[in-house]
Amino acid sequence: MHAPHSFPDHHHDHAVCVSDALEKAESHCQTIGAKLTPIRRRVLELIWNSHKPAGAYDLLGELGRDGRKVAPPTVYRALDFLIESGLVHRVESLNAFIGCSHPGHARDEEIFLCRSCGMASEISDGQLGQRIREKAAGIGFAVERQTIEVVGLCRECQVR
Repeated sequence: MHAPHSFPDHHHDHAVCVSDALEKAESHCQTIGAKLTPIRRRVLELIWNSHKPAGAYDLLGELGRDGRKVAPPTVYRALDFLIESGLVHRVESLNAFIGCSHPGHARDEEIFLCRSCGMASEISDGQLGQRIREKAAGIGFAVERQTIEVVGLCRECQVR
């Protein structure tokens, strides 16, 4: 189990998050023999530019600000690669994406979403995932992927 890190502080040095995420992504891609192309890298960087989930069309708009002419399928292909490589998670309820703090870890994740500020954080609790797979097997169901989304208030929003 990956130990949960604290929910992102609203006033932290976010450049460190982005830099760390890109470094981990490069290393992970080398380990799995995948190529982090410039467009994939830029999409990942844009996702990590905020701890708020980013939608595909938000990413497309940001890429357009870079002066690039990028079609939606290009962004979706980059997102598919990033998901399959374990570098981002899809936030199903928002149809959006967040960066993965532990690239390549198990496909079971728990995503915590603050309903006030919109920030998100993820953990991966292997024991919880295992319990769900066991319960599913008990009813004849085969789990292919699981994402648990928990909505509430982060520490900073609780005190507002």
